[in-house]
Amino acid sequence: MTEKDFSDMETSKENNPLTGKQVRHLRALGHHLKPVVMVGKDGITPSLLDSVDTCLSDHELIKIKILETCPEDRKAAAVMLAKHTSSYIVQVVGRTVILYRKAETPEIVLP
Repeated sequence: MTEKDFSDMETSKENNPLTGKQVRHLRALGHHLKPVVMVGKDGITPSLLDSVDTCLSDHELIKIKILETCPEDRKAAAVMLAKHTSSYIVQVVGRTVILYRKAETPEIVLP
């Protein structure tokens, strides 16, 4: 996956219905979070996807750390995680990804 593919997917309106103001709000909330999932040398596995899905169900907004040993590119890994968990990429900074998925009973109120 090239840099252009990632930027198209990240900024596409149909893939990300969040407004700029909502993304800024989620980035601010996610800044102080600790990573709850770490992607290591095995990469993205079905058990890792289940873990991310469970964390998103519990917390709505999670931070994921992609270790240097991960075989996938950090941006490609973020896109795969978001796609397979029906979540939205809020931010990718370095090897850290913040994902958001609205819960059935939302705790986070978006502006």
